Amino acid sequence: METVRRSRDNARVTISDLSQALSLTKGTISRALNGYPDISEATRIRVIRAAQAMGYRPLSHAQAIRTGRSQSLALVIHLAEPDAYRPFLAEFLAGLTQAASAEGWTITIATADTEADSLRLMRDLVQERKADGFILPRVHRDDPRIAALAALDTPFICYGRPKDAERMSFFDIDSEAAMSEAVGKLAALGHRRIGYIGSAQSYAFSHHRHAGYRAGLALAGMDPAPELVEAAVSREESVAAAAALLRLARPPTAILCATDVLASGVYDAAAAAGLEIGADLSVIGYDNAPEAQAMWPRLATFAVDNRAAGAALGRMLIARITEPEHPPSQMILPAEFRPGGSIGQPARTPEQLAQHLARRREGMTF
Repeated sequence: METVRRSRDNARVTISDLSQALSLTKGTISRALNGYPDISEATRIRVIRAAQAMGYRPLSHAQAIRTGRSQSLALVIHLAEPDAYRPFLAEFLAGLTQAASAEGWTITIATADTEADSLRLMRDLVQERKADGFILPRVHRDDPRIAALAALDTPFICYGRPKDAERMSFFDIDSEAAMSEAVGKLAALGHRRIGYIGSAQSYAFSHHRHAGYRAGLALAGMDPAPELVEAAVSREESVAAAAALLRLARPPTAILCATDVLASGVYDAAAAAGLEIGADLSVIGYDNAPEAQAMWPRLATFAVDNRAAGAALGRMLIARITEPEHPPSQMILPAEFRPGGSIGQPARTPEQLAQHLARRREGMTF
C-alpha cells in the first residue's frame, strides 16, 4: 500500500510536494487533478487520494486562469423579504457551505435591499468573475432573476419550482403533498370546514401549497369554498386573516397555514377570540421553524431538512457548472409531518362555533 504524509506541517501543500511523494511529474499531477482524459483512471484516483491525505488545495486564482472559473457559488439574499429568510437560512447555509467545501468550492453571499439591487449584484458578480453560478432561494412564479441569468449565460439552480420549471434545474420539497396530507389528517379527525391561509401569490411555493390544499379537499370529498381562503405574509397579517375566517357565518373548525409564521398569527387570533388551540380550533403549519417548537400547544407542522436542501443545491449547481452539456437536474423530496397538540377532533360544528364566538363578542357568559 502506498503511504503519503502531510507535507510541511504549517506550509501549503503544492503540486511539487505531490509530485515528489508519488514520483510523478508535475504535469501528470496537474492533469490528473483536473480530470484530463489522457490520464488513466487508476492514476487519477491515486493522485486524488494522495492530495486529500496531504491536504492539498489548489490556488483559486490559478484555477480561475486555467478553467475560466472562480469556483465560487453565489447567493444574493433579498433583505426586503418579510421574514428575511429566517425560517431556513442558517441551516441552509450550513449545508451549502459544507457541500461546496467538500468539492473545493467557496460561497459568495451578498445582500440586496430591492429586486433591482439583486439583479445588479448578480450581473456585477458575473462580470467580475466572482461567481460561476447562482442559487436562487425562494423563487417567484415569474422570477426576473431567471431571465437575467439566462441573458448572462450563467448557470443557476432554483430552490423551488417557478413557472416553466420543467426546462430548468431545481430542488424543491413536495409541499403540495404535505398540504394535501394535512387536509386528510384534519378530515379524518372530523373537520369539514377547513380554512387556509396562504402566502403572497408571487411566490412559487404559494401556488403549490394552495394546490395541495385544494387537492386534499377533493380527496376528502369536500368542495372548495373561496371564503375559507385568506393570504398573509407576516404574523400580523395572519392575525387579521384568521380573525376574518372566524367572523364567517360558518367559520372553519381548523385552519391550515402555508408557513409556521402564519400559524403563529392564528394562535394570536384564537387567543383574542377566547378559543383553545387543539380543542376549539385545530391548526397545522409548515416549515418546522423555531417559532413552531416554542408555541403551545406545540404546533403540528411539516419539517423540511434545510441543511440537506442546501447541500443538495450546492452539489447540483456545481455539477451544472462543470457539466453544462447535461440536461437540467431536478429533485423533489417529501416533507415530514411532525404531530403536535394543535390538532384534535372538533368540539363544535361550524354553526355552534359561530354562536360561541358571537356570545363572546357580546360579552355573555356561558
